[in-house]
Amino acid sequence: MIIIMGGKASMKEIKAVQSKLVQEGFTVHISKGVTRTIIGVIGDRTRAFTLSIDVMPGVEKVIPILNPFKLASREFKQDSTLIEIGDQVIGGKDVHLIAGPCAVESRTQLLECAFAVKEAGATFLRGGAFKPRTSPYSFQGLAEVGLEYMAEAKEKTGLLIVTEVMDPRLVPLVARYADILQLGARNMQNFPLLREAAKAGKPILLKRGSGATIEEWLMAAEYVMLEGNHQVILCERGIRTFEIQTRNTLDLNAVPVIKRLSHLPVMVDPSHGTGNWWLVSPMSRAAVAAGADGLLIEVHPSPGDALSDGQQSLKPENFQDLVREVSQVARAVGRVVNGARVGG
Repeated sequence: MIIIMGGKASMKEIKAVQSKLVQEGFTVHISKGVTRTIIGVIGDRTRAFTLSIDVMPGVEKVIPILNPFKLASREFKQDSTLIEIGDQVIGGKDVHLIAGPCAVESRTQLLECAFAVKEAGATFLRGGAFKPRTSPYSFQGLAEVGLEYMAEAKEKTGLLIVTEVMDPRLVPLVARYADILQLGARNMQNFPLLREAAKAGKPILLKRGSGATIEEWLMAAEYVMLEGNHQVILCERGIRTFEIQTRNTLDLNAVPVIKRLSHLPVMVDPSHGTGNWWLVSPMSRAAVAAGADGLLIEVHPSPGDALSDGQQSLKPENFQDLVREVSQVARAVGRVVNGARVGG
Protein backbone atom coordinates (compact mmCIF):
# COMPACT_ATOMS: atom_id res chain seq x y z
CA MET A 1 0.00 0.00 0.00
CA ILE A 2 0.98 3.64 -0.16
CA ILE A 3 0.46 6.29 2.48
CA ILE A 4 -0.04 9.85 1.27
CA MET A 5 1.03 12.40 3.81
CA GLY A 6 -0.74 15.75 3.80
CA GLY A 7 0.93 18.74 2.23
CA LYS A 8 1.49 20.27 5.68
CA ALA A 9 2.72 17.07 7.33
CA SER A 10 5.80 17.72 9.44
CA MET A 11 9.00 15.68 9.34
CA LYS A 12 8.16 14.48 12.85
CA GLU A 13 4.81 13.12 11.65
CA ILE A 14 6.42 11.44 8.65
CA LYS A 15 9.05 9.85 10.89
CA ALA A 16 6.37 8.63 13.31
CA VAL A 17 4.53 6.78 10.52
CA GLN A 18 7.80 5.35 9.22
CA SER A 19 8.87 4.16 12.68
CA LYS A 20 5.58 2.42 13.36
CA LEU A 21 5.71 0.52 10.10
CA VAL A 22 9.35 -0.51 10.55
CA GLN A 23 8.61 -1.71 14.08
CA GLU A 24 5.86 -3.90 12.66
CA GLY A 25 8.29 -5.50 10.21
CA PHE A 26 7.37 -3.65 7.02
CA THR A 27 9.82 -2.35 4.44
CA VAL A 28 9.32 1.37 3.91
CA HIS A 29 10.33 3.57 0.99
CA ILE A 30 9.78 7.32 1.10
CA SER A 31 9.23 9.40 -2.03
CA LYS A 32 9.18 13.18 -1.63
CA GLY A 33 7.17 14.95 -4.28
CA VAL A 34 6.72 18.65 -4.94
CA THR A 35 3.66 19.04 -2.73
CA ARG A 36 3.49 15.92 -0.59
CA THR A 37 5.36 12.88 0.65
CA ILE A 38 4.37 9.34 -0.29
CA ILE A 39 5.37 6.37 1.85
CA GLY A 40 5.46 3.02 0.08
CA VAL A 41 4.87 0.01 2.29
CA ILE A 42 6.04 -3.48 1.34
CA GLY A 43 4.73 -6.43 3.31
CA ASP A 44 1.50 -8.19 4.29
CA ARG A 45 -1.15 -5.84 2.96
CA THR A 46 -3.92 -7.39 5.07
CA ARG A 47 -2.01 -6.80 8.31
CA ALA A 48 -0.97 -3.31 7.24
CA PHE A 49 -4.57 -2.18 7.15
CA THR A 50 -5.07 -3.27 10.77
CA LEU A 51 -2.53 -0.74 12.05
CA SER A 52 -4.89 2.25 11.72
CA ILE A 53 -2.23 4.30 9.98
CA ASP A 54 -4.92 6.44 8.41
CA VAL A 55 -5.72 8.09 11.77
CA MET A 56 -2.13 9.08 12.56
CA PRO A 57 -1.30 12.82 12.48
CA GLY A 58 -0.28 14.11 9.07
CA VAL A 59 -1.73 11.19 7.10
CA GLU A 60 -4.03 12.27 4.28
CA LYS A 61 -5.06 8.83 3.04
CA VAL A 62 -4.01 5.21 2.68
CA ILE A 63 -4.33 3.56 -0.74
CA PRO A 64 -3.83 -0.10 -1.64
CA ILE A 65 -1.55 -0.75 -4.61
CA LEU A 66 -3.32 -3.27 -6.79
CA ASN A 67 -0.39 -3.93 -9.12
CA PRO A 68 2.04 -6.66 -8.01
CA PHE A 69 4.93 -4.26 -8.68
CA LYS A 70 4.94 -1.67 -5.93
CA LEU A 71 8.03 0.53 -6.05
CA ALA A 72 8.02 0.74 -9.85
CA SER A 73 4.36 1.73 -10.04
CA ARG A 74 3.02 5.14 -10.95
CA GLU A 75 0.81 4.82 -7.85
CA PHE A 76 3.86 4.82 -5.61
CA LYS A 77 5.56 7.72 -7.41
CA GLN A 78 3.50 9.97 -9.63
CA ASP A 79 6.38 12.11 -10.88
CA SER A 80 8.57 10.52 -13.56
CA THR A 81 11.95 9.37 -12.28
CA LEU A 82 14.95 11.36 -13.45
CA ILE A 83 18.29 9.56 -13.40
CA GLU A 84 21.37 11.77 -13.28
CA ILE A 85 24.60 10.31 -14.65
CA GLY A 86 27.47 12.74 -14.92
CA ASP A 87 26.08 15.77 -16.70
CA GLN A 88 23.29 13.76 -18.36
CA VAL A 89 19.71 13.30 -17.16
CA ILE A 90 17.65 10.35 -18.36
CA GLY A 91 13.87 10.56 -18.13
CA GLY A 92 13.50 14.27 -18.77
CA LYS A 93 13.06 16.24 -21.98
CA ASP A 94 16.21 14.89 -23.65
CA VAL A 95 16.13 11.78 -25.81
CA HIS A 96 19.46 10.02 -25.32
CA LEU A 97 21.40 8.03 -27.89
CA ILE A 98 23.41 5.06 -26.64
CA ALA A 99 25.46 3.86 -29.59
CA GLY A 100 28.38 1.60 -30.33
CA PRO A 101 29.29 -1.92 -31.41
CA CYS A 102 27.56 -5.04 -30.19
CA ALA A 103 30.93 -6.36 -29.02
CA VAL A 104 34.25 -4.73 -28.27
CA GLU A 105 36.48 -6.51 -30.79
CA SER A 106 39.67 -4.45 -30.66
CA ARG A 107 41.02 -1.12 -29.44
CA THR A 108 41.07 0.29 -32.98
CA GLN A 109 37.50 -0.79 -33.73
CA LEU A 110 36.11 0.64 -30.50
CA LEU A 111 37.91 3.98 -30.67
CA GLU A 112 36.94 4.50 -34.30
CA CYS A 113 33.33 3.78 -33.42
CA ALA A 114 33.40 5.93 -30.28
CA PHE A 115 34.67 9.02 -32.11
CA ALA A 116 32.12 8.49 -34.88
CA VAL A 117 29.06 8.19 -32.63
CA LYS A 118 30.26 11.07 -30.45
CA GLU A 119 30.54 13.33 -33.49
CA ALA A 120 27.06 12.30 -34.65
CA GLY A 121 25.46 13.14 -31.31
CA ALA A 122 25.53 10.11 -29.01
CA THR A 123 25.76 10.71 -25.26
CA PHE A 124 26.65 7.15 -24.24
CA LEU A 125 28.90 4.48 -25.71
CA ARG A 126 27.65 0.91 -25.69
CA GLY A 127 29.76 -2.18 -26.21
CA GLY A 128 29.93 -5.71 -24.87
CA ALA A 129 33.07 -6.91 -23.11
CA PHE A 130 31.36 -10.10 -21.94
CA LYS A 131 29.06 -11.45 -24.64
CA PRO A 132 26.24 -13.93 -24.00
CA ARG A 133 26.02 -15.98 -27.19
CA THR A 134 23.65 -18.75 -28.18
CA SER A 135 26.57 -20.83 -29.44
CA PRO A 136 29.49 -21.55 -27.10
CA TYR A 137 31.74 -21.46 -30.19
CA SER A 138 30.88 -17.83 -31.04
CA PHE A 139 32.99 -14.86 -30.00
CA GLN A 140 32.51 -14.36 -26.26
CA GLY A 141 34.11 -10.92 -25.86
CA LEU A 142 37.45 -9.59 -24.63
CA ALA A 143 36.47 -9.55 -20.93
CA GLU A 144 38.46 -7.05 -18.82
CA VAL A 145 40.61 -6.02 -21.77
CA GLY A 146 37.41 -4.89 -23.49
CA LEU A 147 36.46 -2.89 -20.40
CA GLU A 148 39.88 -1.22 -20.44
CA TYR A 149 39.35 -0.21 -24.06
CA MET A 150 35.96 1.28 -23.11
CA ALA A 151 37.58 3.25 -20.29
CA GLU A 152 40.08 4.66 -22.78
CA ALA A 153 37.29 5.55 -25.19
CA LYS A 154 35.47 7.36 -22.38
CA GLU A 155 38.61 9.31 -21.51
CA LYS A 156 39.19 10.34 -25.13
CA THR A 157 35.58 11.17 -26.09
CA GLY A 158 33.76 12.01 -22.87
CA LEU A 159 31.06 9.44 -23.67
CA LEU A 160 29.58 7.65 -20.69
CA ILE A 161 29.79 3.85 -20.73
CA VAL A 162 27.01 1.26 -20.94
CA THR A 163 28.06 -2.37 -20.84
CA GLU A 164 26.51 -5.68 -19.87
CA VAL A 165 27.20 -7.74 -16.77
CA MET A 166 26.24 -11.41 -16.97
CA ASP A 167 27.37 -12.94 -13.70
CA PRO A 168 26.93 -11.81 -10.07
CA ARG A 169 30.63 -12.51 -9.53
CA LEU A 170 31.55 -10.01 -12.25
CA VAL A 171 29.48 -7.11 -10.90
CA PRO A 172 32.32 -5.43 -8.93
CA LEU A 173 34.65 -5.64 -11.93
CA VAL A 174 32.19 -4.28 -14.49
CA ALA A 175 30.94 -1.59 -12.09
CA ARG A 176 34.48 -0.17 -11.87
CA TYR A 177 34.30 0.73 -15.56
CA ALA A 178 30.61 1.20 -16.38
CA ASP A 179 28.43 4.25 -15.81
CA ILE A 180 25.35 2.11 -16.47
CA LEU A 181 25.16 -1.64 -15.87
CA GLN A 182 23.17 -3.40 -18.56
CA LEU A 183 21.23 -6.54 -17.67
CA GLY A 184 20.42 -8.31 -20.91
CA ALA A 185 17.25 -9.99 -22.04
CA ARG A 186 18.57 -13.45 -21.15
CA ASN A 187 19.13 -12.29 -17.57
CA MET A 188 15.94 -10.33 -16.97
CA GLN A 189 14.81 -12.96 -14.47
CA ASN A 190 18.24 -13.91 -13.16
CA PHE A 191 17.22 -12.79 -9.68
CA PRO A 192 20.59 -13.25 -7.94
CA LEU A 193 22.18 -11.09 -10.66
CA LEU A 194 19.45 -8.44 -10.31
CA ARG A 195 20.07 -8.19 -6.59
CA GLU A 196 23.86 -8.12 -6.87
CA ALA A 197 23.87 -5.55 -9.67
CA ALA A 198 21.53 -3.33 -7.65
CA LYS A 199 24.00 -3.29 -4.75
CA ALA A 200 26.69 -1.76 -6.99
CA GLY A 201 24.81 1.53 -6.75
CA LYS A 202 25.05 2.20 -10.48
CA PRO A 203 22.05 2.87 -12.74
CA ILE A 204 20.66 -0.35 -14.20
CA LEU A 205 19.54 -0.71 -17.81
CA LEU A 206 17.09 -3.61 -17.65
CA LYS A 207 16.23 -5.19 -20.98
CA ARG A 208 12.94 -6.98 -21.48
CA GLY A 209 13.16 -10.75 -21.90
CA SER A 210 12.19 -12.07 -25.31
CA GLY A 211 9.20 -13.93 -23.87
CA ALA A 212 8.38 -11.64 -20.93
CA THR A 213 5.14 -9.80 -20.33
CA ILE A 214 5.26 -6.16 -19.30
CA GLU A 215 4.22 -7.14 -15.78
CA GLU A 216 7.05 -9.68 -15.51
CA TRP A 217 9.47 -7.04 -16.76
CA LEU A 218 8.33 -4.57 -14.11
CA MET A 219 8.56 -7.26 -11.45
CA ALA A 220 12.19 -7.75 -12.45
CA ALA A 221 12.72 -4.01 -11.92
CA GLU A 222 11.13 -4.46 -8.50
CA TYR A 223 13.92 -6.86 -7.51
CA VAL A 224 16.47 -4.13 -8.20
CA MET A 225 14.48 -1.44 -6.42
CA LEU A 226 13.93 -3.58 -3.33
CA GLU A 227 17.70 -3.47 -2.83
CA GLY A 228 17.44 0.30 -2.51
CA ASN A 229 18.57 1.12 -6.05
CA HIS A 230 15.80 3.08 -7.77
CA GLN A 231 17.96 4.05 -10.76
CA VAL A 232 16.32 1.62 -13.19
CA ILE A 233 16.00 2.27 -16.91
CA LEU A 234 13.75 -0.14 -18.76
CA CYS A 235 14.64 -1.15 -22.32
CA GLU A 236 12.26 -2.66 -24.86
CA ARG A 237 14.28 -4.80 -27.31
CA GLY A 238 11.68 -6.91 -29.03
CA ILE A 239 9.76 -10.03 -28.09
CA ARG A 240 9.61 -13.40 -29.78
CA THR A 241 6.51 -14.00 -31.89
CA PHE A 242 5.60 -16.20 -34.87
CA GLU A 243 6.94 -13.58 -37.33
CA ILE A 244 10.09 -14.65 -39.22
CA GLN A 245 10.80 -11.55 -41.30
CA THR A 246 12.47 -9.86 -38.33
CA ARG A 247 14.71 -11.12 -35.54
CA ASN A 248 12.13 -10.11 -32.93
CA THR A 249 8.89 -8.15 -32.91
CA LEU A 250 9.62 -4.68 -31.55
CA ASP A 251 6.76 -4.00 -29.14
CA LEU A 252 6.40 -0.22 -29.24
CA ASN A 253 3.10 -0.59 -27.38
CA ALA A 254 5.30 -1.17 -24.36
CA VAL A 255 6.56 2.42 -24.30
CA PRO A 256 3.26 4.20 -23.57
CA VAL A 257 2.08 1.28 -21.44
CA ILE A 258 5.18 1.55 -19.25
CA LYS A 259 4.75 5.31 -19.06
CA ARG A 260 1.20 4.79 -17.80
CA LEU A 261 2.03 2.04 -15.30
CA SER A 262 5.44 3.14 -14.07
CA HIS A 263 7.48 6.24 -13.26
CA LEU A 264 10.69 4.66 -14.60
CA PRO A 265 12.29 5.87 -17.84
CA VAL A 266 12.08 3.56 -20.83
CA MET A 267 14.35 3.18 -23.83
CA VAL A 268 14.10 1.20 -27.05
CA ASP A 269 16.67 -1.01 -28.79
CA PRO A 270 15.57 -1.18 -32.45
CA SER A 271 18.75 -3.04 -33.44
CA HIS A 272 17.89 -6.20 -31.50
CA GLY A 273 14.20 -5.47 -31.90
CA THR A 274 14.34 -5.90 -35.68
CA GLY A 275 17.65 -7.60 -36.50
CA ASN A 276 17.92 -5.68 -39.78
CA TRP A 277 19.99 -2.51 -40.16
CA TRP A 278 17.56 -0.96 -42.65
CA LEU A 279 14.71 -1.18 -40.11
CA VAL A 280 16.64 0.53 -37.32
CA SER A 281 16.06 4.10 -38.49
CA PRO A 282 12.28 3.90 -39.11
CA MET A 283 11.72 2.07 -35.84
CA SER A 284 13.88 4.62 -34.02
CA ARG A 285 11.65 7.40 -35.34
CA ALA A 286 8.58 5.48 -34.23
CA ALA A 287 10.06 4.83 -30.79
CA VAL A 288 10.73 8.52 -30.18
CA ALA A 289 7.22 9.38 -31.38
CA ALA A 290 5.84 6.81 -28.89
CA GLY A 291 7.65 8.52 -26.01
CA ALA A 292 10.94 6.65 -25.59
CA ASP A 293 13.53 8.38 -23.40
CA GLY A 294 16.41 7.02 -25.43
CA LEU A 295 17.61 4.62 -28.11
CA LEU A 296 20.23 1.86 -28.09
CA ILE A 297 21.76 1.65 -31.53
CA GLU A 298 24.41 -0.78 -32.72
CA VAL A 299 27.06 0.95 -34.84
CA HIS A 300 30.11 -0.68 -36.38
CA PRO A 301 32.81 0.79 -38.65
CA SER A 302 32.57 -2.28 -40.89
CA PRO A 303 29.38 -4.30 -40.21
CA GLY A 304 30.38 -6.96 -42.73
CA ASP A 305 33.40 -7.82 -40.60
CA ALA A 306 31.62 -7.66 -37.22
CA LEU A 307 32.12 -10.64 -34.93
CA SER A 308 28.51 -10.37 -33.73
CA ASP A 309 25.27 -8.82 -35.00
CA GLY A 310 26.74 -7.23 -38.10
CA GLN A 311 23.44 -7.56 -39.96
CA GLN A 312 21.72 -5.18 -37.54
CA SER A 313 24.58 -2.69 -37.14
CA LEU A 314 24.62 0.73 -38.78
CA LYS A 315 27.65 2.21 -40.48
CA PRO A 316 28.69 5.55 -38.92
CA GLU A 317 27.27 7.53 -41.85
CA ASN A 318 23.92 5.78 -41.49
CA PHE A 319 23.94 6.59 -37.78
CA GLN A 320 24.44 10.26 -38.64
CA ASP A 321 21.34 10.10 -40.86
CA LEU A 322 19.40 8.43 -38.07
CA VAL A 323 20.32 11.19 -35.59
CA ARG A 324 19.04 13.88 -37.97
CA GLU A 325 15.79 12.00 -38.54
CA VAL A 326 15.01 11.26 -34.89
CA SER A 327 15.91 14.86 -33.98
CA GLN A 328 13.12 16.05 -36.25
CA VAL A 329 10.64 13.63 -34.67
CA ALA A 330 11.75 14.62 -31.18
CA ARG A 331 11.11 18.29 -31.87
CA ALA A 332 7.67 17.42 -33.24
CA VAL A 333 6.70 15.83 -29.91
CA GLY A 334 8.23 18.55 -27.74
CA ARG A 335 11.56 16.91 -26.95
CA VAL A 336 15.17 17.23 -28.03
CA VAL A 337 17.92 14.78 -28.93
CA ASN A 338 21.09 15.18 -26.90
CA GLY A 339 20.08 18.48 -25.35
CA ALA A 340 19.32 20.05 -28.75
CA ARG A 341 23.02 20.00 -29.62
CA VAL A 342 22.29 18.05 -32.81
CA GLY A 343 21.30 19.89 -35.91
CA GLY A 344 18.85 18.80 -38.57
